[in-house]
Amino acid sequence: MSEKEPMSEQPLTEKRADQLKTACRSAVGDSCRSVTYFDATNYMQVYLRGDLEQDADLMSFIGHEWHDYKTTTEAYAGSELGRYRYSIRVFENGFLVRVGVGDRGVFVTTDGLKLKDFDSLVATISELLESWE
Repeated sequence: MSEKEPMSEQPLTEKRADQLKTACRSAVGDSCRSVTYFDATNYMQVYLRGDLEQDADLMSFIGHEWHDYKTTTEAYAGSELGRYRYSIRVFENGFLVRVGVGDRGVFVTTDGLKLKDFDSLVATISELLESWE
């Protein structure tokens, strides 16, 4: 992720942003707190639940998630664990799920979910990102 501020042009069309928001909300319902798309040069928050403040430092989050995604996929490449699929970060007030496909990714913050719900969310996002190629 670049140290620069995000570009003024949005990385997703309005249609794709809406598809991503709808897919995530359909997968986890009201447990979905936020949805943010990112690539190597830009990011776009496509959803923020109404009861949350829009004060997160998304640029910092993206930088960490992008760096960690690249580090993780490279570190475990070829291991007996298999192909990297996604990461879940657990926090005091919720979870962050990061999914990457190629040079793009999405992170979704949620309230408490079961592992099967995370698997469903990840499958939904991965299929959507792959369909955009």
